[in-house]
Amino acid sequence: MDRMNDTLIDVPRGLTNVVAATTALGDVRGQEGFYHYRQYPAIDLARDRTFEEVWYLLLHGELPGADALAAFRAQTARARRVPSEVTGLLPAIARMTTADPLAGLRMALDAVAAVDGIRPVYDEDGPARLRDAVRIAAVTPVLLAHLHALGQGRRPLEPRDDLGQVADYLRLVTGEEPDPRSEHAISAYMTAAIDHGFNASTFTARVIASTGADLAAAVVGALGALSGPLHGGAPSRALDTLDAIGTPDRIDEWVTRAVLSGDRVMGFGHPVYRTEDPRSRMLREVALGFGGPRVDFAVRVEERVQQLLAELKPGRELHTNVEFYAGVVMELCGIPRAMFTPTFAAARVVGWTAHVLEQAADGKILRPSARYVGPEPVRSPALR
Repeated sequence: MDRMNDTLIDVPRGLTNVVAATTALGDVRGQEGFYHYRQYPAIDLARDRTFEEVWYLLLHGELPGADALAAFRAQTARARRVPSEVTGLLPAIARMTTADPLAGLRMALDAVAAVDGIRPVYDEDGPARLRDAVRIAAVTPVLLAHLHALGQGRRPLEPRDDLGQVADYLRLVTGEEPDPRSEHAISAYMTAAIDHGFNASTFTARVIASTGADLAAAVVGALGALSGPLHGGAPSRALDTLDAIGTPDRIDEWVTRAVLSGDRVMGFGHPVYRTEDPRSRMLREVALGFGGPRVDFAVRVEERVQQLLAELKPGRELHTNVEFYAGVVMELCGIPRAMFTPTFAAARVVGWTAHVLEQAADGKILRPSARYVGPEPVRSPALR
């Protein structure tokens, strides 16, 4: 259909499989059960590399050598510091947003941007944009941890420069020194969560960045998208499912009722993957490394859900997604359920900021069209 020389192209609802932009940051291949960051399989990076190494890779296009990594770790450690002006605001923000840490984070990030004088990407050169990207991604987990501590009635701990991003985040959230096994487990999860294609929050960040807005504004917009129940994920709800089932002897009854009634079994299914979610596979391995009744029960529930679904709904496959074992792993590492989705955000902000840099370099505003389906307009005689 042509209207005034503009050609409108019909696309699927939700823009499913529509290519909206190009990216060199990574890709998700749902039919293969595989995704990658730059040229490296993401799960290999999550297993074998530190969070900072992968963060550097997303920003600079290559894995860092020893000297570059040391310099980057020092840069990110400095960037974790919360301005004193914002520290003074956090108690009030925590009181207003106790039930929603991500809402508190949106307010706190705006405050950091104002104090730091972060300018629109349109007005900044590449080095300044990169500096702002590191700043926003580094301070985000600290703000989340501070808001959580204040909400729990305890005094927030200060970041430590001698710890990496993940270890320091664990310490700030739990109030305890992280043990190496927990640090590695959360690092694997957070690294695997850094980026995952043009999901709703990432796309939101890129749309905002395309207008030339500042980096914090793009991340705050992404957080708004992440807050939606259809996108934000539910590791805590996956654990709620395990709690609702309760004991192994109740698995069949509970799952059968849920499947036959059409209820969603939280922690299962993904809109992209048609095979097992590779993140779930890796986190199952991490969970099995801890062992214990909770892990054994989770594995049993996973097995029976798939078996019962094959019996009750032949031909319909349903695999665990990242949320199922992410909740188990975070619980084993001492992260409270209220901080499950914020922990995901603390990782994904690295991906968001990398996408903002890429979009800002493109310089083209994202401005799609809509097909009008309302009543035909009536032109007044004066306008004919």
